[in-house]
Order: sequence, then structure tokens, then C-alpha cells
Amino acid sequence: MSFDAANINAGQALSLARKTFEIEAGAVLDLASRIGDEFVQAVGLMFACPGRVVVMGMGKSGHIGRKIAATLASTGTPAMFVHPAEASHGDLGMIQAVDVVLAISNSGESEELVAILPVLIRLGVALIAMTGGAQSTLAKQAHVTLDTSVAREACPLNLAPTSSTTAQLAMGDALSVALLDARGFREEDFARSHPGGALGRKLLTHVSDVMRSGNAVPQVMPETSFTELMREMSAKGLGASAVVDGKQCVLGIFTDGDLRRLVEKGVDLRSLTAADVMHARPHTVRINSLAVEAVALMEQYQINSVLVVDEAGALCGALNTNDLMRAKVI
Repeated sequence: MSFDAANINAGQALSLARKTFEIEAGAVLDLASRIGDEFVQAVGLMFACPGRVVVMGMGKSGHIGRKIAATLASTGTPAMFVHPAEASHGDLGMIQAVDVVLAISNSGESEELVAILPVLIRLGVALIAMTGGAQSTLAKQAHVTLDTSVAREACPLNLAPTSSTTAQLAMGDALSVALLDARGFREEDFARSHPGGALGRKLLTHVSDVMRSGNAVPQVMPETSFTELMREMSAKGLGASAVVDGKQCVLGIFTDGDLRRLVEKGVDLRSLTAADVMHARPHTVRINSLAVEAVALMEQYQINSVLVVDEAGALCGALNTNDLMRAKVI
């Protein structure tokens, strides 16, 4: 893709970008000096809400509202977004008296939002306003008002919602963080609501979810000949083989690295058995461990494969770095 650089004043573009950052950062910092009891009351209403936090907003405030609702929901506070215009045409039925409504409007006079305020009030929901209009219709009807007013928009024309939407977003994040803390929300809770993400995989994926099991696990008895040991390793493709006794208890392991070192030493391998070449008492990981624990073990001892055992030390499975990479644990 190409463009005519002559049409772009590089200095002006960079200057406006830096000015935008400066104005919006200032708008967010100003919020810190203004929050107080109203913020605490808003957090309290949302924390005690037996239903859901229903976020509403029109235009750019609506886009911010969708993000706030998503952040609340993913951090332990049940929430959803309802479009004010759609609410007038049936979606108000989604809101119950046990809910809390977080209504967002920079002016506080958004026509579609103001139109449904009487219905919300009759319904008896707790109403939190997030607005820059302290004397607006929305602010006057709300139980709690969060002041997100800004000195000016970052837009050079002072028209496009820029600083104001940044302030709304920051206030929404502040509410989410305060609620997260109040609920004692932990990494494990976050992972459960983000099972497809990197953190979810790390905190929810167990060794048993990614290990090879059954016939896919290379294993031999200690008296197995070296030739048969190599056949087992080649057939299973793990790069290692467990050496087990008659009760499946792990006695040792033999790896591709061990083979290379023996060859380099010029050892005559033909007459050897698995017991002769194995590493006794190898590092293992429990089957109920998290996959990240297997990763940590392999990194600590610089090994590429690890055997999986139960509480009695019996072989249950095996895995290597490729298995963990496929599962996107590493």
C-alpha cells in the first residue's frame, strides 16, 4: 500500500499526536483528584447487586460502555450492555429491578437515554450516571453520579469525543479494579473466564490434558535389550523411553541425548540392556500437576522430555516440549 507522503505534514502529525496524548493523560489524571464518596457508593451498589450491572450509552459512549461491560464480566461482576435505542423497542425487558444500571453520557442529555429514565426509575433499579454534565437530566435522576467531565477534547476542533471517552474508559476500569479487589478475585478466577487465553491455558491446563498415554508412551523393562529399547523409542517418537518394573513403577529413563553421549564415548551397545544405560530415579511430574509445572521442571533441569507418574510413582504418561508447544502452554 502506498501513499503520497507529500500530502502529510510529518511535523504537524507528530505534534498533534503528542498533544493528544498530553490532553488525554491530563483528563485521566484529573479524575483522580475528583473521585470520592460517589465512587465508593457506586462500587458498593455494584458489589451488592443481586442481578447484573446493565451498562448503557449512545454513540461513542456506547462503544465505551460495551468495553466496560466486558471488563466487568471478565473480572467477576456479572454485566451486560443494552443499547438505549433498542431498549425503547423491547430490550428494556432485559432489565430487572434487581439490576444496577450504569448509564454513560458525556452531556447527560442523550435523547435515547433520557427517554427511558422514567421507566428505569419506575422499575426501581439503582441508577449510576457517568457523565460530564453535573446538572444534566441524567445526573439529576441518578442515585450516584460519577463526574467524567474534561477540560477539552483532544480533537483540535474540540468536537470529536476523545478526551471524554478516554475519561469514561478509565473510570470504567477503575470501577472494575475496585470491584475485582472487593470480590477477592484471583488469577484462577480470571483464568476460568478466559479459558482460551494464554493465562487461562497456564492456570487451567493440567499435565493429564496434554500428556501422551497408553500405547503412545514408550516403556520397556530393565532387562530389555538395547536393540529393543531403540525400536520402542523410534516407534513412539518421544525422544525417550521409560524403564519400568512389573508394577509400572518408574526405575529410569533413556533419552536421545543419552544415546548420543554413549556413541561419542565409543561404547559397545549391542550387549547392553535398558538397565545398563538408563538414568535411575529420573525427574518426574505428577499427573494432577499443572502443565506449567512440567515446563518449569524441564527448564530447571534442561530436559526435553518428562515422565508422568501417579502418587505411587507408577507410570501414567509422558510429554515433551513439542506436546507443550502444541497445547500453547509454552
